[in-house]
Amino acid sequence: MRRVLAIVPWIVANPGRHTSEVAARFGLNEAELLNDLSVVFMVGLPPYSPDALVDVQIDDDGRVSINLADFFSRPLRLTPAQGLALVAASDALLSVPGMDSDGALAKAIGKLSDALGVDDVNPVDVHLGNAEAEHLNLLRSAVADGYDIEIDYYSFGRDVKTRRRISPWRVFADSGSWYVHAWCTLAEGERIFRLDRIEALEVLDSSATTVVEVGDGPPSTFNPQDQTPVITLELDAEAAWVAETYPCESVTSLDEGATQVTLAVTAMPWLERLLVRLGPHGRVVSEGSFDGAEDLSARTAARILSRYEAS
Repeated sequence: MRRVLAIVPWIVANPGRHTSEVAARFGLNEAELLNDLSVVFMVGLPPYSPDALVDVQIDDDGRVSINLADFFSRPLRLTPAQGLALVAASDALLSVPGMDSDGALAKAIGKLSDALGVDDVNPVDVHLGNAEAEHLNLLRSAVADGYDIEIDYYSFGRDVKTRRRISPWRVFADSGSWYVHAWCTLAEGERIFRLDRIEALEVLDSSATTVVEVGDGPPSTFNPQDQTPVITLELDAEAAWVAETYPCESVTSLDEGATQVTLAVTAMPWLERLLVRLGPHGRVVSEGSFDGAEDLSARTAARILSRYEAS
């Protein structure tokens, strides 16, 4: 949907471009572009008469144009909250590869920002992660050409750096960050890598070592196995953000705004950081297979303190 929302205004502003040019601009093949445009055909309002539908036209030479329905010409009456949400969502949309940073959407959002009083002093800044543009472009090219990649990767959960050879299948954005879905020869399995944790990247002059048919839609960025250990925490109201920030196996509301959550834990360093961050607002209710989890936070904090004392 994010991609469709990026493609439509660009075609409206650049009618008559060949489908191959449009597809290349947005990192697609022509079949994927035509599939996206088939969705646009169905956008409209009741009674879905021709004047109430978005009209997509592709001539015999493969040149595409889009005529917006009449309802797009009607002025919108937005509340300040709706306007701010539109500015934030559109700002995120402008980060999609292929979007014209000086196009119609950017100009419209500029006018809306002026009306809302959102300026350089009080900005709304939305972007999809801190992935380097060069890495993003190289990964997209490697996916299209079927080449392997070597990466220097920092695993936040395990707090380790590794060098890996991967066969990338897809690059996608999720929850504010860019990811690559790939086969990893080091792990000998499918893995999801966050682009802003790739410290170095080299495209290899070889075909992918493992080719897998990728289904529709991006994969989940967190896929715990059946044997992944879990831990149950009781959180004060001040720590309710945990249930909204991390995938939970279960969430139970308690009295006075407290919450009990069960989390899958794939790496001990991640759990240590979480417990230290929670401080007195999080308590271990059931430690599962994590022996000594009840005082893990205190032991971790003491270990960190000893590093400062040593220096």
